[in-house]
Amino acid sequence: MHTTLVSTDVLASQLGSDWAIVDCRFDLQADQWGRDHYLAAHIPGAVFASIGEDLAGPKDGTNGRHPLPSIDALSATLGRLGIAPDTQVVVYDQDSGMYASRLWWLLRYVGHPAAAVLDGGWAKWVREGRPTRSGSEQRLPTQFVAMPRRDMRMTVDDVMSHLGDPNTRLIDARGPDRFEGRSEPIDRVAGHIPGAVNRPYKDNISTGGTLLPPDQLHRQFSQVLKGLEPTQAVMYCGSGITACHNVLAMEHAGLPGARVYPGSWSEWSADPSRPVEKGPSSK
Repeated sequence: MHTTLVSTDVLASQLGSDWAIVDCRFDLQADQWGRDHYLAAHIPGAVFASIGEDLAGPKDGTNGRHPLPSIDALSATLGRLGIAPDTQVVVYDQDSGMYASRLWWLLRYVGHPAAAVLDGGWAKWVREGRPTRSGSEQRLPTQFVAMPRRDMRMTVDDVMSHLGDPNTRLIDARGPDRFEGRSEPIDRVAGHIPGAVNRPYKDNISTGGTLLPPDQLHRQFSQVLKGLEPTQAVMYCGSGITACHNVLAMEHAGLPGARVYPGSWSEWSADPSRPVEKGPSSK
């Protein structure tokens, strides 16, 4: 069972098997971009899942830009994608795993650990001259039975109740400009949740687009944790996407158990009564 990463070599050896390959390419500025690129060319056998339509729930203006889908809705999506209890799932996006990690985390959240991200994604697959196919593909639908792991997530109220808690480490996956409040191109307010530290998800990625080696990630995240256990870490970002990449990197590094605050900054900043902090990490 593969539970964090799968190499292009391993995936190529499994083409035509019962592995479920899911294309999650996406562009935050153009929802249709991923589907269009999937239809033009994708890994043979891959089905498509949209971050905005399939892997997020309805927005109400206060619950963030990519709120979690309901368990029933997510189960229906996973069943439509042909993911049975014993199915190995491999998820990919255009390169770094930024978007693929969202589905990877959601699968784990609903009790399906046999899920891994394609290391290097579509870019590495194409660069290596591997086979592609155009058009739309489907797998035989099945019934997905979710077993949600509520311990893997925190709500906005949970985060609020842990502000100032020395036993909780809030880790923000956005870039320094947005974390420090020097710019905010997307959400209503600039800054970060008070007490959070900054660990941009891009720091997990090598120049070749693959994740850094586990030992290197282990050293880096241990410095961020500052003596706390991985289970005391809570990841967030702008809308609950790249936060999952930090969880993936920690799992790959042998530091399991970090939680995600899915609403992230887009939910937190939607309520003007919630406190906001600006500037570099203070601790």
